[in-house]
Amino acid sequence: QDQLVESGGGLVQAGGSLRVSCAPSGRTFSGRTFSSYGMGWFRQAPGKEREFVAAITWNGGSTKYADSLKGRFTISRDNTKNTVYLQMNSLQPEDTAVYYCAATRRVGAPTSLNEYPYWGQGTQVTVSS
Repeated sequence: QDQLVESGGGLVQAGGSLRVSCAPSGRTFSGRTFSSYGMGWFRQAPGKEREFVAAITWNGGSTKYADSLKGRFTISRDNTKNTVYLQMNSLQPEDTAVYYCAATRRVGAPTSLNEYPYWGQGTQVTVSS
């Protein structure tokens, strides 16, 4: 079964950096190539709702970020490697969450969870103070 697989989570001290990655488990995803999909990153902290982090269009030409994360997080993709990345800098304890990648056929890098029908299992990011 096609699925998205996140990797790169872990434990980091406050002020540190981490890069998480996401790739489909197969050469195609839901019958289409990876480059057919816009991709998003979301996160969910304990006791909180899942929230938008960043999104990128199918060709990387446009990106969007949660306002509170602009300047610290960067989303990118390499379609030759079928991978989307989230570079996280100046991490703070409040960034601790499970980070999920998601795929959509919607254009324009949507920011709503409801626009993404395909989700990975998530990777834990823990920032210690």
